Amino acid sequence: LQKGSSTVAPVHIVSEESADKTNLGFIHAFVAAISVIIVSELGDKTFFIAAIMAMRYNRLTVLAGAMLALGLMTCLSVLFGYATTVIPRVYTYYVSTALFAIFGVRMLREGLKMSPDEGQEELEEVQAEIKKKDEELQRTKMLNGPGDVESGPGTTIPQKKWLHFISPIFVQAFTLTFLAEWGDRSQLTTIVLAAREDPYGVAVGGTVGHCLCTGLAVIGGRMIAQKISVRTVTIIGGIVFLAFAFSALFISPDSGF
Repeated sequence: LQKGSSTVAPVHIVSEESADKTNLGFIHAFVAAISVIIVSELGDKTFFIAAIMAMRYNRLTVLAGAMLALGLMTCLSVLFGYATTVIPRVYTYYVSTALFAIFGVRMLREGLKMSPDEGQEELEEVQAEIKKKDEELQRTKMLNGPGDVESGPGTTIPQKKWLHFISPIFVQAFTLTFLAEWGDRSQLTTIVLAAREDPYGVAVGGTVGHCLCTGLAVIGGRMIAQKISVRTVTIIGGIVFLAFAFSALFISPDSGF
């Protein structure tokens, strides 16, 4: 009996230790993801897309379309990053640390070279892109308009129901955000984080970070877009990335999840 009791106790202790380690891994990944996403997305192209579209269309529709695109992109990035965990962790850990250092140095260089009105240039670029999409949408409506009138009231009801669930504005917010995010810095950093941190923590932290930035853009609109200093955010982002790279000098690769 004594032998049986002595063998159960260590198993219980090990399970508690592994649970604590998993929780810490999740929290660390969550904090890392949310902080990296915020410094990457504030003043980014996707931020301006949400801000400008929210000034012209229904805010909830724009927010839903943008968040679906960003949520999908975050999940895809986490899957890409998690796929690299088949490689021994020691290699992915130090490669990701080197990438963080490179991203940090690049962001610092970009921030220091930026002019104070750098954000306005990107704002104008996004405005022109959305205006082009609006003109295409108007042309489509004009082409489809006469057909709807001639077809009578019988076919307009299903069309309205269809547009209620998938409106052109929702599709526009989704496609513009998804294409702008593909290959963006935040996507690359999400992949890198998922390769070295707890994937669930990265997914949740990344999604929450996108929610905060996109929600801020939708609520604040033009005021935030005009007042935000892209140069300052970029410099702060570079410091955050370098801090993650520097912390790897004091953390063992095996201390993660």
